[in-house]
Amino acid sequence: MQHKARHIGIIPDGNRRWATQNGLRKEIGYDHGLQPGLRLLRAAKQRGIKEITYYGFTVDNCKRPKEQFEAFKNACCNAVKLIEKEDVSLYVCGNTKSNCFPSQLLPYTVKKDSPEDKMKVNFLVNYGWEWDIKNGWLSHEIPRIDMVIRWGGMRRLSGFLPLQTVYSDFYVIDDLWPTFQEKHLDDALEWYVHQDVTLGG
Repeated sequence: MQHKARHIGIIPDGNRRWATQNGLRKEIGYDHGLQPGLRLLRAAKQRGIKEITYYGFTVDNCKRPKEQFEAFKNACCNAVKLIEKEDVSLYVCGNTKSNCFPSQLLPYTVKKDSPEDKMKVNFLVNYGWEWDIKNGWLSHEIPRIDMVIRWGGMRRLSGFLPLQTVYSDFYVIDDLWPTFQEKHLDDALEWYVHQDVTLGG
C-alpha cells in the first residue's frame, strides 16, 4: 500500500557553508535561504501537502557569534512575513520567555482556527527539545510528522520535534539549502510513497 505524505518537516541546513563556498561571510547565507523556503512552500501546496513545519533556529543556535545570531533571527522574522502572505494558517512555536525570541513574532504564537482545506505552516523559532519536554510538551499543537527532509547532508534531527518525529521517515539531501530545487521535494515525496509506513503495527 502506498502512502502520501500529508505533513512534512523541513530542516534547511547549509546556509553558512553555502556562503563560505561563495566567498561570503557566514551570516550572509541566511538571507539566501528565504526564497528557497517560499518556493518550497508554493511547490508543496501545489502537490497537495497539508502541513509543513520549518526549523527556523534552536535554543542552541543562540550560542553562535552575535552577527550570525542577529542574521538568522532577522531571517526568521522575514520568513514569517513572507509566509503570512501565502494564504496559509501560520503558527510560530518556541521559547517566548527567552530574550532570544523575536518579540515581533509573539502574535503568531497563538494557534488559530482555520478552514480544514487551508494549508498549515508551523515555524520553530528559538525552539529547544529539552525546553519543550520539560515544560509539558508545549509543541502539542503541532501534529505527528510523516517525513522529515533535511538539506546539507547531515544525518541527524538536531532536536527537531522529538515527539512528533518518533515515527517519521527521514530523507537527506546532500545539496545545501540555498540551492533548493523543486526536484528535491519531488524526489523526497516519491521516495516516501514507497516506504513501509506501519507506525509500529
